[in-house]
Amino acid sequence: MGYRIQKLMSREDSIFNAKLAEQAERYEDMVMYMKNVITAGGELSNDDRNLLSVAYKNWIGSRRTAWRAISAIEQKEEAKGSKFLDLLRAYKTKIEAEVEKISDDVVAVLDTHLIPKATTAETQVFYLKMKGDYYRYFAECVTGDKNKKAGEKGQEAYKKATEKAAELATTHPSRLGLALNYSVFFYEILNSPEQACKLAKTTFDAAIGDLEHLEDDQYKDAATIMQLLRDNLTLWTADGEDGEGEAKEKEKEKLQQGSTNLNNQLLSSNLVKKKKKKKKK
Repeated sequence: MGYRIQKLMSREDSIFNAKLAEQAERYEDMVMYMKNVITAGGELSNDDRNLLSVAYKNWIGSRRTAWRAISAIEQKEEAKGSKFLDLLRAYKTKIEAEVEKISDDVVAVLDTHLIPKATTAETQVFYLKMKGDYYRYFAECVTGDKNKKAGEKGQEAYKKATEKAAELATTHPSRLGLALNYSVFFYEILNSPEQACKLAKTTFDAAIGDLEHLEDDQYKDAATIMQLLRDNLTLWTADGEDGEGEAKEKEKEKLQQGSTNLNNQLLSSNLVKKKKKKKKK
């Protein structure tokens, strides 16, 4: 499909059709209709951005799921010396090409039409994070030079988004969501668990003090992402328990203590929030 955009119908009609395509789970069509919305001019609204994100994420999501399934089968077939390995790997390469195509499409739309027109920090963070995410998705599926280049470009996008996110509140969902995905990028793509844990903990610590001052709807969004940050930190800390040596043991204890502190801080914040609600009554 490429990144080309064609103006086929009105903005209102395109949004209606995009929502219709979502209900029908025809996500490639949904992407096409959202591209029509982009050509209507002006910045996308928050709802429009979310529709675009849903369209692309589901379009590529089925390919990512397929790639993981084929990779798992490949390991089993490899272990028993299957004669079908060449066929399997050819099919896997086909899926990787589809992931690459969709990732290139997203990045082209972002670079050509959306990032240059973004006027607020929130919008810029949203698009730069999205760009980093799709380089991450592609990097997951490839090795060698392609993996390295995707990692470098993803790092660049996430870094720019992080710099811009400093203008947002520590509890802003876009800032928290960026840190969540960037930390996953550190852990899974750059193989840097220490950086992943550091980013997750720093982001959590910066937001926890401001969480209790949020309104209920904002509190729910922020707390949900912070819970994911904490869960990842706990998981990554546990993954590091296989290390050996005194230095590794000290680092493990440090991360475990950090995870415990995060649990206590979130619990404390929840209790404060409940007390405030009771006082209002």
